[in-house]
Amino acid sequence: MNEAKEALRHIEQKYKLFLQQQFTFIGALQHTRENARDMIRPVATISQVQSYMDHHCNNATDRRILTMFLNICSDLSKLCHKLETVHPGTSVTNGILDRCKLLLSHSNDLSTIRAKYPHDVVNHLSCDEAKNHYGGVVSLIPIVLDCMKEWVAHTEKLSQRMLYHVSGGSATSERRSPQDAPARATTSQTPHSGHFETQISTSNKDNVQVQGNEHVRKKNLNDMAKHNGKCKGPWKPPGRHA
Repeated sequence: MNEAKEALRHIEQKYKLFLQQQFTFIGALQHTRENARDMIRPVATISQVQSYMDHHCNNATDRRILTMFLNICSDLSKLCHKLETVHPGTSVTNGILDRCKLLLSHSNDLSTIRAKYPHDVVNHLSCDEAKNHYGGVVSLIPIVLDCMKEWVAHTEKLSQRMLYHVSGGSATSERRSPQDAPARATTSQTPHSGHFETQISTSNKDNVQVQGNEHVRKKNLNDMAKHNGKCKGPWKPPGRHA
């Protein structure tokens, strides 16, 4: 991925140099069209520019700028095929690359495409040039560059999501482990707590029984005291009368 991004930056640098010479490029197209006696139809395909340079270019300046345009288109086409091997892709990223390949096809009609803001390449043309002759050909490179940058952004988002899900799953399990510890501790302490409550309950029962026995004993003593009060002689245990 880093290699592909570096190649894309290199192409962008070349395009910036080309963009500074847009008037030279339009002049070269104008000259070669005149030499080809092809002044009516718009410059609509990459193969048309190639034909103008190969057969109708008479000076080094025109040849240099036309070659520069064709080389950038070739570099973009190579990078487009390279990006297919970098990432398996999704329906979105594959759709972006398919559009790039279509735009860079030598026979594709470019006459209807227009680069929009923030690109101002079309604004540098006259109304007649933009509408009838060069609006499509000057829009080709900036549109493809935007598509490839969009492809890189989508691919990096997918990679970040995959990393997030992988790291997030392990982090979640780690977060749950400490939280589960108190629950486990509570569970392990529950039997002891129940045993303690059983002991308390048993102790209470014993206390009740002891208190009951004490009450019976006191009652017997009271009964004996009453009996002694009624008897005239001293009290003797039963069964031991002389």
